[in-house]
Amino acid sequence: MSVYPTSTVEPYFSAGQPAGPGTPTRTSQMERTAVTDPVAIFGRRTFSGDVLLKRLPSDVHERLQRTIHEGVPLDPAIANTVALAMKEWAMEHGATHFCHWFHPLTGDTAEKHDAFLSPDGRGGAIAKFPGAQLIVGEPDASSFPSGGIRETFEARGYTAWDPTSPAFIVRNGTGSTLCIPSVFVSYTGEALDVKTPLLRSIEAISRHALRILRVFGTDEGVSSVHTTLGSEQEYFLIDESFFQQRLDLQVCGRTVIGAAPPKGHQLDDHYFGAIPERVMTFMNEAETVLYELGIPVKTRHNEVAPGQYEIAPEFERANVAADHQALLMHTLEKVAIRHGFRCLLHEKPFAGVNGSGKHNNWSMCTDTGANLLDPKDDTHSNLQFLVFLCAVIKAVHEHGDMLRGAIASAANDHRLGANEAPPAIISIFLGEMLSDILDQLESGAPKSTKKGGQLELGAMVLPDIPRHAGDRNRTSPFAFTGNKFEFRAVGSTGSVAWCNTVLNAIVADALDQVATELETRIGDAPTPRRIETAVKAVLKQIVKKHREIVFDGDNYSDEWHEEAARRGLPNLKTTPDALPALKSREALSVFSKHRILSNREVRARVEVLYETYNSVLAIETRAMVRMLETQVMPAALRHQAELGQAIAGAREAGVECGPTLGRIGDLAREIGRLENAVADLRRHLDRHPASPEKHAEHNRDELIPAMERARSAADALEEVIPEDLWPLPTYAEMLFLR
Repeated sequence: MSVYPTSTVEPYFSAGQPAGPGTPTRTSQMERTAVTDPVAIFGRRTFSGDVLLKRLPSDVHERLQRTIHEGVPLDPAIANTVALAMKEWAMEHGATHFCHWFHPLTGDTAEKHDAFLSPDGRGGAIAKFPGAQLIVGEPDASSFPSGGIRETFEARGYTAWDPTSPAFIVRNGTGSTLCIPSVFVSYTGEALDVKTPLLRSIEAISRHALRILRVFGTDEGVSSVHTTLGSEQEYFLIDESFFQQRLDLQVCGRTVIGAAPPKGHQLDDHYFGAIPERVMTFMNEAETVLYELGIPVKTRHNEVAPGQYEIAPEFERANVAADHQALLMHTLEKVAIRHGFRCLLHEKPFAGVNGSGKHNNWSMCTDTGANLLDPKDDTHSNLQFLVFLCAVIKAVHEHGDMLRGAIASAANDHRLGANEAPPAIISIFLGEMLSDILDQLESGAPKSTKKGGQLELGAMVLPDIPRHAGDRNRTSPFAFTGNKFEFRAVGSTGSVAWCNTVLNAIVADALDQVATELETRIGDAPTPRRIETAVKAVLKQIVKKHREIVFDGDNYSDEWHEEAARRGLPNLKTTPDALPALKSREALSVFSKHRILSNREVRARVEVLYETYNSVLAIETRAMVRMLETQVMPAALRHQAELGQAIAGAREAGVECGPTLGRIGDLAREIGRLENAVADLRRHLDRHPASPEKHAEHNRDELIPAMERARSAADALEEVIPEDLWPLPTYAEMLFLR
């Protein structure tokens, strides 16, 4: 979808004052990229907050708020009133069309636009948007991935409004469109998107978390529990001219060939360095658009690799955060074009250079605002927190393979375990303070909480710094970071909805088991003493059984891989290794038991993931073959011809040319190696098993090694072919030109 126009200037505002509704104004580059007051424009293009309060009758507003915040089913009687208010608001902001905006299984978003205007039967037109069109849409479902749920001839599907996520307005050139966040289901009612199971998984968390709160008597006034999410987004910026010269970047999002530059990030000088002026201008404009869309971006900085950056939002409810994450990625891509950049969101756009992730900061929160993963000061006595903490530990230990499967993709396989991201072994980092409390739980009742104290910096002018009770661990795939878990292994490209669905599902299952155990032990006559005894017994049992998943050391080390094997933790290095876990008997049981996905819906998703993996590798291979045959090989042959002419000229002049003969011999061998590699690629691409699973294994075992051999040959040629003959922008150019 287009969040930002690529050919026209959209209206910008001075000192937070909006232009007239629907009246685009041309402004200077300085005005257009100036940092606009975020408070004045935040959420100006979202149908939420004050907009709802001002435009809806009080009774309608109250009933809609109950749906949004308490999960009460939407009252159809208010749909027409809400639709009318939404239409009037959107048209005042220049909208001429509306669409149901949803997340199919493509990994991207989708939309079908309809005009507000309809014939009035008297030769004119009238703007109409009844409640029925707000609630339900009917896009064609036959052309989206369905994993066998829909046949080609079975076309009917439905989109349904998700009222918990605010509608928003997107400007497209000279017009605007009202986008209504929606779910997407088949004619049979089966989910064909990633949003429906996410919402179901949040409800599963809520059901069983409320049972825990009832055990402790802290459920008063709490009607629901939801998960919160803040997704940090890493990305690269390269100059548009370089992007246009590379087929691999255009169709794959990454470079399939390219020799390492003389300087990468060896000196660690890019990380948190001064942001280049041109990049800062882009960031300012992107943030203004995001503020208007109600996306609470907070942090921006240089990342580890040259040309790499990061943007991070504040925490939101997970389903809203998933929508905002998709909008954020589209915004970065569109705004980058306006500044002569291309934004690369791929996990590994440049080999040998730090890749990109999307750190998934996750927690659980009541609708009254209590963070259930906040340890408080005296953590050892905060038994409710320890129950939720240990439930997460239990979930990840029992179903770490499902978490690994949830982040599996051809792109993320390049990154996981590459000494820049967590390994494919799923483990949990807790830190010194919490690990000490686990020790106490395992040996008996916890009696103390380690304190961090103060750091004295040694100069009178400097303040003492309050020291945290535990360090951070950037090598851990699933790390506790104060009052949340950071799932660091999530890739940078796709939606966060699926990995959070799986995370919610396994935690809901653990909460269910823990709640049942506590309820059984406490019985019908709870007393404070009985509750405390039951809780400590259950916690001790969980720690003894599931402590193996906790590792606070260096996840990059070879020693950890050996230790993880001794602990029985799976090391699912590739997507074909990881995907079977998602359709295992245990996984199917978790999804179906908590009414998140049926067995058929799960298997369909796994089939789509296999198809995507195989299709991505086929596209990359075809792009590689074309580039090697039409760009690299001709350049190599031209260089060979030039060397041959030089040798012939030297011989005519009676000059010794031994070294040059050696060079042309080496070049001929590399050309031969490349020719053999290309032939090998074609063979593996054309001959593969029919089964998606076997095809994926073939790609892992045969095609990917063949691609690596071809790349090695091409990169060796890049190192010796003269710059004026080499047909592609180099890593040094793409990463350092700003």
